[in-house]
Amino acid sequence: MIEATATAPAATAVPAPDTATPEVPAKAAHDDAAPQALLDFMVTSWAPRTGTPAPVDGLEHFRARREAISKLFPGDVLIVPTGHEKVRANDTTYRFRPGSDFYYLTGNLEPDCVLVLTPRAGAGHAAFMYVEPNPGKTDPTFFTDRAKGELWVGPRLGVPESAVRYGVATRALPELADELASLAGGSASVRVLRGLDPAVDGALESETERDTAFAAALSELRLVKDAYEIELLQGAIDATQRAFEDVLRALPASKTERYVEGVFGLRARVEGNDVGYGSIAASGAHACTLHWTKNDGVLHDGDLLLLDAGVEAQTLYTADVTRTLPLNGRFTPEQRDIYELVYAAQEAGFAACKPGNDFMAPNAAAMRVLAHGLERLGILPTSAEEALLETNQFYKRYSLHGVSHMLGLDVHDCAAARKETYKFGTLQAGMVLTVEPGLYLQPDDLTVPERYRGIGVRIEDDVVITESGYRNLSGAFPREAGAVERWVRDLAGARGSLLDG
Repeated sequence: MIEATATAPAATAVPAPDTATPEVPAKAAHDDAAPQALLDFMVTSWAPRTGTPAPVDGLEHFRARREAISKLFPGDVLIVPTGHEKVRANDTTYRFRPGSDFYYLTGNLEPDCVLVLTPRAGAGHAAFMYVEPNPGKTDPTFFTDRAKGELWVGPRLGVPESAVRYGVATRALPELADELASLAGGSASVRVLRGLDPAVDGALESETERDTAFAAALSELRLVKDAYEIELLQGAIDATQRAFEDVLRALPASKTERYVEGVFGLRARVEGNDVGYGSIAASGAHACTLHWTKNDGVLHDGDLLLLDAGVEAQTLYTADVTRTLPLNGRFTPEQRDIYELVYAAQEAGFAACKPGNDFMAPNAAAMRVLAHGLERLGILPTSAEEALLETNQFYKRYSLHGVSHMLGLDVHDCAAARKETYKFGTLQAGMVLTVEPGLYLQPDDLTVPERYRGIGVRIEDDVVITESGYRNLSGAFPREAGAVERWVRDLAGARGSLLDG
């Protein structure tokens, strides 16, 4: 998926609501109060909870990450919330997805939690995780609270149980308000990961420079993946390949982009947590819109389908792969011209994926190939060398985006990292990034020969930098034009004009 360029707003203090109150109220306006007799009846005769939660997979990795961030900020109190459920409409919410940094440090998937690292007298930090208590069915809120009640949304793990599962000392979430008030009125140096929890943001005065440095440090810890993380990413990528193959098998019955999106999403929910981002299922000229997520178009025989999608694993690591597929199993000559040019640009980008190279080296290599190819095809109205000048960059009319972004827990991973360690930094072994050149020849672009207008092609793979070069984690996906045609034909079969019938 293409990374958009954006500037993060400065963190500012906001009025403090009740700590960790979700956006959905506990009661609806039309709810009646339960009679006392019902309350008494509902809280009796329930079997006690049994069993002990198993430690979360990767517990030692989460502990090591907390120790790593602790070493970067000795003496500072560090606060990392996970965030809350978000309202989709009225009193319904989107499925909760934890804040990536909170998950990176804890492995906890529940909403509303907050991690606090408090400096020890000697060295390092003591970790405390504030979590939602689970009173079981001894408190009427288990059936009266629409937002958090167990009968409404399922049970929370609970305070002592969370300590066992995540290997972190835990406290009940209502105690957090007193902790924040104490920090606000004290002399301790505090750093907060902002923008996730309005209560935390509002309780502690914003220290923009310090908080920004904290967010950057968390992102930069995630720049280099260890073997465990790469294994998790590979699992997400493998599931993504199966989802692509599901789409191809479903093509004979597929009449719309929405159908394609739904088929892919089924695999994402069966094998993972969800899709890692809104799937782009762009057919025909829709492929010329970089982030086409409406997916409301009709599929036509002879068109291309640009499918940019990734499965997010249960561990929240996500794949990000794009293939541009001829719906009838054959590229037209014009489609092949553009596809093979993008393929050549990606090959050049791959060749620049080496430790010690600039992060932007794959982009520069791919853009040079694209510019010369655009000149050769009579699309670029100037010479390639003129178009490549920093003062011109005319090739961007047809290929607006860069070819790489980091990949991990977020599809655009490590977004808060400083420019000097990310965009203007150097590639290191263990970094995982995309290589995704594309050409988008708009249907109304008069600089483009008519035969090429409306063709959009992107090819995207996920690579890990190794000690000597790179490894393509999505290399099992067919990529060369002929191989892509065979992939479509073998899985979809002959389609003719089936979609138009």
